[in-house]
Amino acid sequence: MIFLDRLSNSDYIYSKYINFNFKLFPIILRTGHKMSHINLDKPRYDQGTYMGRAKHFLLLTNPINAFASNSDLEEARKIVTEFRKSRKMPPGYDEDKLWATKYLYDSAFHPDTGEKMFVLGRMSAQAPMNTIITGCMITFYKTTAATVFWQWVNQTFNAVVNYTNRSGDAPLPTSQLIASYCAACGGALSTALYLNSKVKNMSPIYARLVPFAAVCGANFINIPMMRSGELINGTPVFTADGTRLGESKRAAKYGIGLVCISRVLMALPGMTVTPMITNIATRRGLFCRRPLMVIPFQLFLVGLCVTFATPLCCALFDQRAAISVDSLDPELKETVKKNHPKISEVYFNKGL
Repeated sequence: MIFLDRLSNSDYIYSKYINFNFKLFPIILRTGHKMSHINLDKPRYDQGTYMGRAKHFLLLTNPINAFASNSDLEEARKIVTEFRKSRKMPPGYDEDKLWATKYLYDSAFHPDTGEKMFVLGRMSAQAPMNTIITGCMITFYKTTAATVFWQWVNQTFNAVVNYTNRSGDAPLPTSQLIASYCAACGGALSTALYLNSKVKNMSPIYARLVPFAAVCGANFINIPMMRSGELINGTPVFTADGTRLGESKRAAKYGIGLVCISRVLMALPGMTVTPMITNIATRRGLFCRRPLMVIPFQLFLVGLCVTFATPLCCALFDQRAAISVDSLDPELKETVKKNHPKISEVYFNKGL
């Protein structure tokens, strides 16, 4: 495949998709050291540290990965699957090229089910999609129609992302999916419209911050409801070596809470820093002669914020979250202590 054939630079991570991030972060992504053992079942970088997780998500959320073709993704899956079975380096590959292929695979396939994810729901689509949507939300906020439309677009996109990146392998009923989506849209719209009515006579900066408040409220509605199947049935928990122990509702609750926090922080820079800078620029007359320039100005700032905030906020918490056995649901706790008395912690995919 053309995509994989371009994995050819021996000093850095090879893929042109991965090298896009290297140009932005030349220090942390240099790969001069060699690993004595390659374990594709774990991320390349130490997930026990924030820096290791940041490196991991900078590669995983690379927006150019979203443009990889289906044939390239299938080839990446084939290479990764064969290596896991044989533990033999594919012909023409070395360690860096193999890891580049693995990150392409991870960007498109669900970690629990192994299914190919819808392209707009992948984390690699976060930066370009959120740049457009967030930029429009904080630009077109003065009319009710514009507020309703862009909040609806944002919640529709969020619903796609939340469903695509849900933890576990339990299917979500269509009725629950629709209910979650409607609740999130209702929460975002009611919050935005209510706050807009309250800030009409206040400083313009308050009106510019209304979209962020609406997004915060909607996140705490949308994410739990979209993943309500995990709250009802539990999310799979595993031992350190990957042995499945059962399903835990408490682990699901804990993981969903972490995701809500990281999503709010992910939106924070683009939806607060950008309006503040724009407000200052407007007051100083930067857009007096060309008022339409405010649109590309805000899109640039939002894009810059989102490009950094998405991976750095995803890295706040380990995706393979840990929870103590004592904190598990009573029945599961008894089972684990009976069958695995030496285990003090179990692990689960908290989702993104």
